[in-house]
Amino acid sequence: MNLPDRIKKYQEQVPSDILPEVTGRLTRMVGLTLEAVGCPMVVGERCLIAGSGLKPVEAEVVGFDGDRMFLMPLTAIDGLKPGARVIPIDSAGHIPVGFNLLGRVINGAAEPLDSKGPLLPDSHVPYNGESINPLDRAPIRTSMDVGIRAINSMLSVGTGQRLGLFAGSGVGKSMLLGMMTKFTSADITIVGLIGERGREVKEFIEDILGPEGLAKSVVVAAPADDSPLMRLRAAMLTTRIAEYFRDQGKNVLLLMDSLTRYAQAQREIALAVGEPPATKGYPPSVFAKLPQLVERAGNGVPGGGSITAFYTVLTEGDDQQDPIADASRAILDGHIVLSRSLAEEGHYPAIDVEASISRVMPHIVSEEHMKAAQKFKQVYARYQQARDLISVGAYVPGSDPETDFAIERIDIMKAFLQQSLEGSSPYSESVEQLIQVMNMPPSGGQVAPSRPV
Repeated sequence: MNLPDRIKKYQEQVPSDILPEVTGRLTRMVGLTLEAVGCPMVVGERCLIAGSGLKPVEAEVVGFDGDRMFLMPLTAIDGLKPGARVIPIDSAGHIPVGFNLLGRVINGAAEPLDSKGPLLPDSHVPYNGESINPLDRAPIRTSMDVGIRAINSMLSVGTGQRLGLFAGSGVGKSMLLGMMTKFTSADITIVGLIGERGREVKEFIEDILGPEGLAKSVVVAAPADDSPLMRLRAAMLTTRIAEYFRDQGKNVLLLMDSLTRYAQAQREIALAVGEPPATKGYPPSVFAKLPQLVERAGNGVPGGGSITAFYTVLTEGDDQQDPIADASRAILDGHIVLSRSLAEEGHYPAIDVEASISRVMPHIVSEEHMKAAQKFKQVYARYQQARDLISVGAYVPGSDPETDFAIERIDIMKAFLQQSLEGSSPYSESVEQLIQVMNMPPSGGQVAPSRPV
């Protein structure tokens, strides 16, 4: 048999759908940035780098320059050397989803962290969800009960709203989020712990969330010692899982702690691949990424589900003009500011109602509720303006009727804004108590709230 006939014979026996494996090689490593050549990949695609360690290093393409690919590792770098093989991964674009994820704790790569065995998803969905046409979204017209009196009454949250929780370190952000997960009226809670201390992850799950809160939640955790890319992916994964449950018609509460750590992870990646810094060391891509993440939350199509989102924003040094805080305020539907001075006074939750606002509140509450909230803020602000004079005894009672009213009412107002960690205040009762506090008769005939505050 001549050579052409032999080649033809063998070709008939070899499957035609087998493609050759295209691999590249590692050429450079500076900090966390890896450079590879020889395997053209698209940005966002993942690969394995076969080094001399116990297992390959997983990485993702974050940029390119000519034929050089810039990679960022998802896992710890161990055993890499010049010329290491770079192998593209085909199945990296889908993530597991389903109701079996409820009660589970996973990392940014959708791998279980809770030692409860493998995930048993209902299906897999693309990592990047489809954007909803803004004209196809249902408007925000109904309120959501978060179980916290100060928020339900003074900063009412609409179903599908996105709010920022602005605070410095140690003021009570995580405790407030934990209360929401236990007391909310949402069907499902998705929690993203991005860039937090590893110790706080377990404490949040066991002490703050608790078995009851965890049962209807999915927790995505990427501690501070994870790579910046893993922290970035964890935030995106948190949002994608919330989108899946919204598409199933569920009302989802999305809690992300924190949006600042997400921005810092993107800053690390952008600076590592050579993007120039702009505002206080943050490259322009950071401010482009923030709305891309936040805009994925919100209402779905009319009659469908919703994502009501709370993003914590760490104001370093309690600076409300921090670039990330300022950018977040502009793209969110409201902001709740936690005050360190209130926290130091033992006022919990330490919500500064003067500096906080819910932009959709006028569209979802009754006229009576809105008037009571406005009156509350006016009286509270009047007392704060005269506080220094009152504290030193320089204010003369009777000189200003509005200040006299504020002095008379301030104690019951402060008590109204406070709440214990274990106590829930349903939405309807919170509104009823607000109206009662503002309409009660002068001293001597005070009306007690319908339940203890």
